[in-house]
Amino acid sequence: MSEEVVVVVAGGNPPDPESALGVPLGAPVIAADRGLEHALALGLEVTTVVGDLDSASPTAVAAAESAGVQIVRHPTEKDATDLELALDAALELGPARIVVLAGDGGRLDHLLSTLLLLGSGRYAHVQVDAAIGRARVHVVRDERELSGEPGEQLSLLALHGPAEGVRTEGLGYALAGETLAPGSSRGVSNVFVSNLARVTLEHGVLLAIRIPARVRASRD
Repeated sequence: MSEEVVVVVAGGNPPDPESALGVPLGAPVIAADRGLEHALALGLEVTTVVGDLDSASPTAVAAAESAGVQIVRHPTEKDATDLELALDAALELGPARIVVLAGDGGRLDHLLSTLLLLGSGRYAHVQVDAAIGRARVHVVRDERELSGEPGEQLSLLALHGPAEGVRTEGLGYALAGETLAPGSSRGVSNVFVSNLARVTLEHGVLLAIRIPARVRASRD
């Protein structure tokens, strides 16, 4: 049986408390190791815990197992992060969309690997979104409509190769069939001019990172 939405809660730093507000009621929740405790703190009902369980509380794991939560243990010496293993477990449920909840800060290498992982080709047939701290991250292939508020920033970053034929609507600095190369800052710090933006591309994959206006204002 396929699922419409599967939620994956990462370990590391805790997600933003507001990140779970848009989680559909009854959606399966897969926790990556310490993500178990983060999910419980967000009020989410975990269905599966995946990882080597080196950072999750043994008490929390035991309680989850007693409650009937599926525990999928992996060895500490493994070839993938707990988040990648959790994403692969989510993919096995056949979802139309995967939503990742994660904290920001912490280890820079983990944050970078997370962003690169979201755009992996093996998730190409699934819509992938993430709340990483207060930022909202969307993987764009072919075409996507993104909601925001006028004044919010939206950065478009090419992943795993050039993003070709990029066009935008509803953003202050329009792109009209342009190529965004990995490592280029051409798509950084665009801005919503309406409540809806459309991003299309002919080839490649983009990471669209939205920074809510209230977050920028609080840091000014």
